[in-house]
Amino acid sequence: MGKRLLIVSTLDSQQPFGAFTRPFYLGQHLTEYFDVFQLGLDCSSVDYAPSMSIGHRSLQSYIKNIQNCVDEFAPDIVYAQETLPGLAALIALNLKRRNKPSLVLDFHTFSAYEYWQRLFSVANPFQELRQLIKTYIAQGILIFSNCPIIAAGESTPKLISQWYGKSPQNIYCVGNGVAEDLLVAEPLVEQDPYQAFRPSKIVVVIAPKTFQFPTNDMSVDMTIQVAKHLESHQEKVHFIVIGRDTQDIAEPLPSNISFLGFLSKREDFVTHLQYADIALLPFSKQAVAGGARNKALDYFATKKLVVSTPEGLRGLEEFRHLEHLLVTGYSSEEVANTVLEAATNIDKYQSLVDTAYSLITEKYSWDAQAKNIAKILIKAT
Repeated sequence: MGKRLLIVSTLDSQQPFGAFTRPFYLGQHLTEYFDVFQLGLDCSSVDYAPSMSIGHRSLQSYIKNIQNCVDEFAPDIVYAQETLPGLAALIALNLKRRNKPSLVLDFHTFSAYEYWQRLFSVANPFQELRQLIKTYIAQGILIFSNCPIIAAGESTPKLISQWYGKSPQNIYCVGNGVAEDLLVAEPLVEQDPYQAFRPSKIVVVIAPKTFQFPTNDMSVDMTIQVAKHLESHQEKVHFIVIGRDTQDIAEPLPSNISFLGFLSKREDFVTHLQYADIALLPFSKQAVAGGARNKALDYFATKKLVVSTPEGLRGLEEFRHLEHLLVTGYSSEEVANTVLEAATNIDKYQSLVDTAYSLITEKYSWDAQAKNIAKILIKAT
């Protein structure tokens, strides 16, 4: 094989969603181009390359482990994803005097902007402000390091220019992809897990608890409000939330919503997604939804009719209203009306489903995204 690649991230096999997906699947497909070594929080699920688990989020621990990996694995390139791994990699490599590998950064989201958008809608704005300042400084250090940056969202270069007064010359936009088991899903043979709710159309929302960011909490709150608007239509629509239990919810729930908890088996998750009729991305303006990209791509790949607020499509501006999906306003009533219309006339929107799926298969496989990133990494050496 050619060059050696060390991928540093917050990959956590105990939470195989969100920030897990980009380093895991890119690493898997980058083995076609490099000798790969994965360094993350918990790499126990990485079965395609050697790996090391750090165990906890600590800048000092990341720096130490990166130094050890650089000494023992001798990578030609360090590919550091997100702010903490990126900052640790920058410090670790600056402490190395000779034979430094190239460093390429990856911004999943523009975190300072996310904190700013949520600042006045969270329970503890002072804590949010503190995180905003810390993240702004940390990402600023990375931006002004002049290392190549790969951004998962198309809006990141513009946001960097607005927030730092600097237009990076060495920045590339390569989005997330879709796992093969969704793109080439086998015909439905399992029993419909939603049989008890039929003939209602099933509207699925994926909203697992995630580290630090409350965007999924906000999406669950809006889903409950939407369900309340449609409780009198429960023979037409039933909402399913994957990733949460009812004990996570303090308020009374309408009768047309169910919580399935976290589906630990991948095949169970795929089956529940396949049997749903409509997929919902109910993100408010404040719920800056960097993580919604993974959900949206999964929905499109499994040929669901997608209903989304504008924020739910952040980073996926290529997907458009009435061409690939239904985009609604931000009020829960507007979302409810659109969901009811979609459920009542679902065959009317089949062309949107087909068009979105064609775009996904053409441009959004992890294999295609890894090929694009491999070119950038090789160019950086």
